[in-house]
Amino acid sequence: MTKPFSADDIIAQARKYKTDREKTYREKALKLYPWVCGRCTREFTHANLQELTVHHKNHDHDFNPEDGSNWELLCLYCHDNEHQRYEEEVRYGGNTSAGAEDHGADATFNPFADLKGLMKK
Repeated sequence: MTKPFSADDIIAQARKYKTDREKTYREKALKLYPWVCGRCTREFTHANLQELTVHHKNHDHDFNPEDGSNWELLCLYCHDNEHQRYEEEVRYGGNTSAGAEDHGADATFNPFADLKGLMKK
C-alpha cells in the first residue's frame, strides 16, 4: 500500500520543480543576452549576477521557447516593479487610479543596438 503524500511532500516537490525549471531557462537566458537590465540598463558581472533575474514577458513561467523570445533580463528592482504593475493591472484593470503613470509595457533599451561595432573591437 502506498503512503499518501503529505502537504510538506507536495510543497517540497513543487519547490524542487520550480528550482529545476529556473536553472534551465536562467542559464539559457544568461547565455543568450548581455548581462544588462532591460529597463534601467544596469550592467552586471559575476560578482553581482545573482541580482539579475529572468522575467517572462507574458508572465507564464512554463512558456520557455528556446530562442528566448519570452524572456528579458531585469534587475531585482525592475523585476519586482514589473510584477507589481502586472498585479495592479489584473486587479484594477489597468492604470485607472488617479495619478497613475504609464511607464510603458516594453523595455526601451536595446542591448544589441551597436552589436556590429562591438564585434569589430
